[in-house]
Amino acid sequence: MIVVTGGTGLVGAHLLLNLAENEVAIRAIYRKNAGIEKTKALFQLYQKEHLFSKIEWIQADITDVPSLEMVFNNVDYVYHCAGCISFDPKHEDKLRKINIEGTANIVNFCLAYNIKKLCHVSSIAALGDVISNKTSINEEAEWNPEVLHSDYAISKYGAEMEIWRAQQEGLNAVIVNPGVIFGAGFWNQGSGLFFSEIKKGLPFYTNGTTGYVGITDVVKIMIQLMKSEIVGERFAVVAENLTFKEVIFKIAENLNVRKPSTEAKPWMTAIAWRLDWISATFFRTKRKMSKYNANSLYSSDAISNEKIKIALNFEFQSINDVIIEVVALQK
Repeated sequence: MIVVTGGTGLVGAHLLLNLAENEVAIRAIYRKNAGIEKTKALFQLYQKEHLFSKIEWIQADITDVPSLEMVFNNVDYVYHCAGCISFDPKHEDKLRKINIEGTANIVNFCLAYNIKKLCHVSSIAALGDVISNKTSINEEAEWNPEVLHSDYAISKYGAEMEIWRAQQEGLNAVIVNPGVIFGAGFWNQGSGLFFSEIKKGLPFYTNGTTGYVGITDVVKIMIQLMKSEIVGERFAVVAENLTFKEVIFKIAENLNVRKPSTEAKPWMTAIAWRLDWISATFFRTKRKMSKYNANSLYSSDAISNEKIKIALNFEFQSINDVIIEVVALQK
């Protein structure tokens, strides 16, 4: 039996689809029925609705220990995909609660129930920081507490510390650190907002760089790692490092919408995040941009994918092809 946490999110839902296709016993947890419906809609999108009934759903919350008691019975493997993604400074406590405490709860149950292996979904945000004589970030880069990190990054780094703690206590585990993940079925949340917002029309772009990967590759890598003898390792999962301009333009082309025509300069985003803070503070609007977000739009850091390519002899799908597939499925 395999347990998937976060089965109602982008990674977890696609993982469940893949596992269901391959005739394995699957159990997934959910908090609200609406989440299950999103995953069911993904199965329908791929015309695989008949496989959805193979999933055993249990209502539970990774931050609620009693609700997890029934989840781990007769389980051999766990994919921990659940987590909170937010770059709103107001969500610091929520991020720590879900990403760190929730992960601690999951690994504690894995230890208590002698789970054979755990795969934890982290993020490139939890990788270390570039040092002066390097041109890219890899899995060995050290975390520098003096460098500005988002609350999200700090919470994912803290979650990884829980994984390594459990590893020391006897749990076999691997960690994947995906970049920005593009995949179908979740158009109005997470990375899906790239597509929905660009479709509405974006006036600005920046030339900052980050790593991107398709959801199919993320799921394939997770499953291959779980089937392998590899334990106690983390892997950056990035197909390509691209500028925001390149990605925005590729998506706009495939959506047949106007490309943004103006490059946003640092002084412009500096004003924008301050105005956003004022609006949220005095008018209680939802934060759309933080100081960290503004700075990250100009990052030139590149993420190395050499470790996973060598470990699994893996070849990534190009981001251009990923974008074409996502747009085609959403139409």
